[in-house]
Amino acid sequence: MVEKIGNVRLHLDDYPGQDLYSDGEIEDRMLQIAKEYRPEDFDQVVLRAQSWPIMYHFSSIRTNILSWYPFKSTDKVLEVGSGCGALTGAVAKRTQAVSCIELSKKRSLINAYRNRDRDNIDIFLGNFQDVEKKLPRDFDAITLIGVFEYASGYIDSKEPYVDFLKQILSHLKPGGHLLLAIENRLGMKYFAGATEDHEGTFFEGIEGYPETSRVHTFSRPELEAILDVAGARKRTFYYPYPDYKFPMTIYSDDLLPKKGELLMNLSNFDRRRFVLFDEAKAYDSIVGEGLFPIFSNSFCLDITGGTL
Repeated sequence: MVEKIGNVRLHLDDYPGQDLYSDGEIEDRMLQIAKEYRPEDFDQVVLRAQSWPIMYHFSSIRTNILSWYPFKSTDKVLEVGSGCGALTGAVAKRTQAVSCIELSKKRSLINAYRNRDRDNIDIFLGNFQDVEKKLPRDFDAITLIGVFEYASGYIDSKEPYVDFLKQILSHLKPGGHLLLAIENRLGMKYFAGATEDHEGTFFEGIEGYPETSRVHTFSRPELEAILDVAGARKRTFYYPYPDYKFPMTIYSDDLLPKKGELLMNLSNFDRRRFVLFDEAKAYDSIVGEGLFPIFSNSFCLDITGGTL
């Protein structure tokens, strides 16, 4: 069954009939915003709302995580975990077609209303394992932004992160690209007193998630080990700063930060944090030792398909 919101198509064949997760009443407010305002007005809405969920889902700064990437106008893109569409429209504007996978109908409606004038967006509702079997295997690019850490909840497997990657990579055409963004378990901000992004507890990630099983982020060596086992050996690491959620700069191994550049460190908007030391000075220290790729708060990877 297909439902249309403007020009956007919602495919409901695999939708379980109810949303299995929600942020509550704020999603109703976000749906109202998507219906009543145009995308060019969202930043003003964010400014007036003074609300973390509205900022997170509607700020144009979110799109910086992909704005640097050289999409082609002929590209077919798969967005896994499209949520409320913070990135969908920005990608659709630059490509031929975007297919989204999303479990929540409420969030998909927010996405559809905010992008209702675009005729190149299809949103497939349902669990990833159900939806992906029906999708083509010739995508030019796949985006996996803030989703990989939840793989153990999507994939019934002894190695969910490896198998999740393998399934996703199987939908790329040879030479296609997977763009993956995730927090660094050993990011500088967590040592300095920021809480773990998903659980909201101090030091949970850097202690190896002793109290958490449903979600995991990874250090760079851990990510590389997972990628190696999945066969994703052709990859490039990038380092969004201050993190991938609201990146103002994207560094790479070819262009690493210099001393004195990393000054935007108090970027927690949704919960309390400690300030245990001067992060700018600490960053200068690790930059001088060549360790920024280990302690960057987030990673963004460009993984080339066809290497399995």
